[in-house]
Amino acid sequence: MIGFICALAIEVEGIVNTMENKEETTVAKITYHKGEIGGKEVVCCECGIGKVNAAMSTQIMIDLYRPDVIINSGIAGSLSGDIHIGDIVVSDDCVQHDMDGTEMGDPPGEIWFNDEKRIEIPADKDTADRLFAACKTIPEIGVFRGRIASGDTFVAAHERRQRIADMFSALACEMEGAAVGCVCYRNGVPFAILRSISDDFNNNEFVDFMEFRFIAAERSIQAIKEFIGMY
Repeated sequence: MIGFICALAIEVEGIVNTMENKEETTVAKITYHKGEIGGKEVVCCECGIGKVNAAMSTQIMIDLYRPDVIINSGIAGSLSGDIHIGDIVVSDDCVQHDMDGTEMGDPPGEIWFNDEKRIEIPADKDTADRLFAACKTIPEIGVFRGRIASGDTFVAAHERRQRIADMFSALACEMEGAAVGCVCYRNGVPFAILRSISDDFNNNEFVDFMEFRFIAAERSIQAIKEFIGMY
């Protein structure tokens, strides 16, 4: 089974509209849609904004459905002048850019688990490879591989984006992916993140996000459908 944790309702609707043999289950006010696409079992949900919502949604999905792989999809802001609105970034790994224990001597982004410390959470290479290949079938867009940075803040200011890019060598920033990644990593579930760029590195006002999020989400849906067909 393939699991999809989506940041936007439009993405969930795009997946559900393609499903056959649909079922719904609601836990903690999160609705999980299970069905088949192209003969393959899939489950998806809209997680809501932020890392807590994303982590909760992911753990519930793992406990209920035991998916073989989880994809976090959604939109993101560019952290590079080479990555523009409508382009797609697929994760090699992810970080929490707002995890800050520097006053205790920790490096920025370092996460304390009960049995280890680490900054980057690695995506599953095979899954990321398949996602990248699926995205490359979509004409006239750029597709990039690299690090995605997550935090519980909407990052609009160019200077702040530049700081995150410099500190973590990340290509895109958003608000959920690294939380999904942490939960999958600790549960031993392969994962990858797919983010379509909704706001540019230089032109990144909130109005740009609102205007372009639907275009970006539609491209994420295209990539998801291609990925399911290849899986």
